[in-house]
Amino acid sequence: MAALEITDDRSEFDWRAGLPRLANDRVLLRPLRRSDAPGLYRVVRSSEVARQMWPPPNSVQAFERFIEWTLTEGASGQYVCFGIVPRGQTKAVGMFELRQLQPRFFRAELGFFLASSWWGTGIFSSAAGLLLNFATDVLRVHRIEARTSIDNARGNAALRKIGAKQEGILRGAFMRDGQYIDQNLWGFLAGCDGCTNAIAGSSGAIRGAERLKVPAKGPRPSRAMRHTLLADRDAR
Repeated sequence: MAALEITDDRSEFDWRAGLPRLANDRVLLRPLRRSDAPGLYRVVRSSEVARQMWPPPNSVQAFERFIEWTLTEGASGQYVCFGIVPRGQTKAVGMFELRQLQPRFFRAELGFFLASSWWGTGIFSSAAGLLLNFATDVLRVHRIEARTSIDNARGNAALRKIGAKQEGILRGAFMRDGQYIDQNLWGFLAGCDGCTNAIAGSSGAIRGAERLKVPAKGPRPSRAMRHTLLADRDAR
């Protein structure tokens, strides 16, 4: 791990070469590692989480390929993915991702999931604050969008709690058990809606850049895998 010098203009940090670790007194956000695959695979295959997602990777090996894909896409400057690691833990129990929707991350889509054993603990809100501030302070995202099924009470409450504004309903935008489900569209704008343009209020929140080896480009994950984590999640 290389040390990261924090400057007044944090936008100068080249996150494409290696994402930083973002931390506060409750949680650490860091790049995913291949060793995270078994645990995160169990999370996305659990009934509580899987019912709010498009079909997830169907094996640990498939999740490893997804992790490799996140590193490649990150190096291209179009995608960011962090594992969620509670304080005192070493393994990721969930993840956040931001996908570029317009050039230079003017607009991005937020995806997330969290193991059900951590629901209701405040970990999600604490981690989301780090992620949102990184998005606006370093990526310079202007607008962030997220979607949740209208019947996903916990996911909708989680987004509202961290400052998202409900902007509309996307009719029939998700499918579960052969049925079309409407989704709520949520939005954040930089400078408001929970995005404060200061990483956790302290430069100490960035602990260092993980210079991870980007795998050679191989077959891209299936469309289902690429969009599995970009539709509907459940957390708090």
